[in-house]
Amino acid sequence: MNISILAAIAQALVAPGKGLLAMDESTGTCNARFAAQGLPQTVEVRRAYRELLVTTPGLGEGISGAILFDETIRQRTTAGVSFVEILQRAGIIPGIKVDLGAHELAGFPGEQVTEGLDGLRPRLAEYVQLGARFAKWRAVLTIGHDRPSRAGLAANAHALARYAALCQATGLVPIVEPEVLLTGPHSLARCAAVTEEVLHEVFAQLRTQGVALEGMLLKPSMVLAGADCPQQPTTAQVADATVACLLRTVPAAVPGVAFLSGGQSPEDATRHLAAMHERFAGRLPWALTFSFGRALQQPALAIWAGQAANVPAAQQALLARVHSNAVAVGAGSVVASAA
Repeated sequence: MNISILAAIAQALVAPGKGLLAMDESTGTCNARFAAQGLPQTVEVRRAYRELLVTTPGLGEGISGAILFDETIRQRTTAGVSFVEILQRAGIIPGIKVDLGAHELAGFPGEQVTEGLDGLRPRLAEYVQLGARFAKWRAVLTIGHDRPSRAGLAANAHALARYAALCQATGLVPIVEPEVLLTGPHSLARCAAVTEEVLHEVFAQLRTQGVALEGMLLKPSMVLAGADCPQQPTTAQVADATVACLLRTVPAAVPGVAFLSGGQSPEDATRHLAAMHERFAGRLPWALTFSFGRALQQPALAIWAGQAANVPAAQQALLARVHSNAVAVGAGSVVASAA
């Protein structure tokens, strides 16, 4: 493990005015999105859509890294060029999702734990050979009565930490993603309390497992009221609650925090991110940026509709979302081609 190399990659991923494109949807998730758009759920259609994303002109002006799925990192353009090479040419660092999904936590109904540690070391080594320079592992935590339990917190934090340690030993920067789900009627204050507890547990486990904080990134959810909560907070309240939680839990040695959008609309996710920068500019020890999936992709997918003639318009829609988020994190006029 070369900490200086890992730290340099982590810093590049949170470079000013840039964020990450999460295009690591599993086959099932991608097919579900295609079904909602009336698209065939085939390998070739998935490949064509992902080619649209990675070949978008100017994407590297606002995107520092792209998180791929196992199928995607092996795919090529119609011209026979690997997606990894296309991204590298654009100055975008290739990454890979390595968890195998969340499954029921035995003995704790309604809670889940993410699996995939068995056999992870050789899988990571293969992804390095395929060109990946960072990885991602997602844990899922639900707010409810007596949830998340101590067992749920501990199991997911331990898995995240073991994954992160294995990544660094293999030469990959780990992105640690503990997602507190938006579903439910919980208040902003309840989400803040749970998120703080989750992050305390995660960083305690990272420390126990010897993870070098300088060579990792955190990908948390924002602090939000549940989707069914009757009292929804203002943009400023979300920004304040989220940053307060991070300041209490995230060590200054961590290079950056790249938020997931977590079920928010693309516009809401961008507004909340922009408010954090507006209200706390120059006062935070780590970079704050985005690692959005659907919040960047959805407009492009809807415009594309599986038609080759729609590719340029779909790519412009993707660039427009990237531009909005680059501006939100203080990029000013970058990705001008999307304006």
